[in-house]
Formats: sequence, structure tokens, C-alpha cells
Amino acid sequence: MTAIPRSGAGRWLPFALLALGAVPVVAGTLRLSELAGAPPALPFNPGIAASPAPAVIHVASAIAYLVVGAFHFVPPVRRRWLVWHRRAGWVLLVLGLAVALSALWMTQFYPREGGTGILHYLFRLCFGAAMASSLVLGVAAVRRYDFPAHQAWMIRAYALAAGAGTQVFTLGLTESSLGASPLTSGLALGAGWAINLAVAEYVIARLASSRFEHPHDIQVA
Repeated sequence: MTAIPRSGAGRWLPFALLALGAVPVVAGTLRLSELAGAPPALPFNPGIAASPAPAVIHVASAIAYLVVGAFHFVPPVRRRWLVWHRRAGWVLLVLGLAVALSALWMTQFYPREGGTGILHYLFRLCFGAAMASSLVLGVAAVRRYDFPAHQAWMIRAYALAAGAGTQVFTLGLTESSLGASPLTSGLALGAGWAINLAVAEYVIARLASSRFEHPHDIQVA
């Protein structure tokens, strides 16, 4: 894996990522508790009630992916625990594919939720497929020892997985300013993923610039 230049800022990265994913992690935990028999704490979802297995796979995999993945990008972790980084990377690949593929399955086969429209369906298909593709391309890159490309694709995959965290804010802002409707909520959903991808591309560009300006700080494993 290509390491970014040493910086104290990298130590705060996992906590920022965990903060972003806090709401979806809590919501997912509540949903799992509900499916295990706890009193309902979230709105009823007929698709989950009829076929809970895909939702359990999706939620459990997403929680693990967001939490473990938050520490996977920290440069000191990669440098000091390289074996852990590689093994955790394969675990994250399985978890990430489970997140993306279960999301695609639910989008295709669960009944459409109330208050959602065609944009929800299209965005979920598009970004779910994009996450799965990013993971596959990341593996292809590392197999040909293209570590910068591997890092870039894995950053994109994580950004898409963390979209639910950003969507908490985009949905809140959109509905408070434009009102709630299938159109506005669909646009807010897409905006959350788009914002995360834009930030990911900015980070990838900064990493590329750092590798060019400080080649002595690059480590390849």
C-alpha cells in the first residue's frame, strides 16, 4: 500500500470517519436489535419484515466495514502493522462487497418505501454498483502492484459506503428548505453520495501531489 507523507493530521482521520458514520451505525444497530426481538425503534419496513436476511447482511457488514475501514487508511497503522493491514484489507473487501451487493438486492427486490421515487431507485443502483466496481478495481490494481490506483479505488469505495452519514445532513437541509417529497429526498440522497465522492477525489488528488513532491516519503508494500 502506498503511504501518504507523515502527518499528525492522519491520526485524527479514523475519528472523523467514525463521527461521519455514527448515525448510520447507530441506526443499523437499532435495526439489528429490532430484528433480534427488541421493541421497534425505527419506521416499519415491509421488505425487511418479509425478508430480513439481506438487511441483516447489509447492516452488519456496513457497521464492520465503516468501523474497521476507518483505521485502515491511517498511515502509521499501515507502516507499523503491515501484516494486519493486508489481512484486514481482504476482510474489508468481503465486507464491502456484501454491503454493495446486498444493497443492490434490496433495491431490486424489496417493495419501494413510502415517500421514495424513481431517483431513489436509480441512485441506489448506480452508487451500489459503483461501490462494488471500486472494490473490484482496487483488487485488480494491487494485483498488478499499482498501489496508488489501489489506494484511490479503496478510498472511493469507502466514501460511497459512508454516504449514509452525509445523507443525514443533505436530507435534513433539503427537506427543511424545499419540503419533503420523492423528488427532493431523491436529490438529497444522490447529493450525499456525490459530496463524498467529491471529497474522495480531492483526497486522491492531494495524495498524488504528495507522491510527486515528496517521493522519499512513499512506502510501497
